[in-house]
Amino acid sequence: MFLNRRVLQAEYFDEPDRPQAELAEAYQTLARFNRLFSLGRSFKQILPKTLGAERCRSLSLLDLGAGDGSLGNDLACWAAEKGWNWQITNLDLNLRALQLNRAHTAVAGSALALPFRDHSFDVVVASQMTHHFMTDSEVCLHFKEAWRVTRNLLVITDVHRNFAFYLALVLVLRFYGVPRHFLSDALLSVRRGWRVPEWKSLAAQAGILDPKIWLYAGTRMMLEARRQI
Repeated sequence: MFLNRRVLQAEYFDEPDRPQAELAEAYQTLARFNRLFSLGRSFKQILPKTLGAERCRSLSLLDLGAGDGSLGNDLACWAAEKGWNWQITNLDLNLRALQLNRAHTAVAGSALALPFRDHSFDVVVASQMTHHFMTDSEVCLHFKEAWRVTRNLLVITDVHRNFAFYLALVLVLRFYGVPRHFLSDALLSVRRGWRVPEWKSLAAQAGILDPKIWLYAGTRMMLEARRQI
């Protein structure tokens, strides 16, 4: 099942009619494991390294598939500790998820048709959301739209599809006693994950210029692309 990602099964987490209390609990659990796996660390490393500390003093940043905005909160607080001002915009298809956190600008919309003009944001990021798209054509459009609204930097990260990570996730999540549907979604995410050659092909189709694509910490795919506007 790890030879290709054509697992045409939606995650329970994506069902639009989940009760609000259950949705909030799911995002709280997700945020806990994102902290455990240091999900924001890669962005904190890449942005200053690529843009430089001076450029990072003031940034507009769009988070695609932001959910409850946990990543944006983490990055904004980290930047503030350095004396930097990062203006965060969270975009997600699920308005109820965005309503869980009102700390930053929230926009309900699709990552396949972004409601922004070209080059609207200094930085565009997307974390652990690309695998939710069912087809390669959707992923290619997602890449293309993200690249369109980026002024300086695009950084996308998602799950690396490999059996060792799948088994490790089973052990970790069972140890922490997460709900069964949360475990099922996490494992499905790995099955629907990616390999480096796949992202290189899709980035090329999307017209992203000179992207860097690599495996991060053995568990995540990274795509970084720089542009100057």
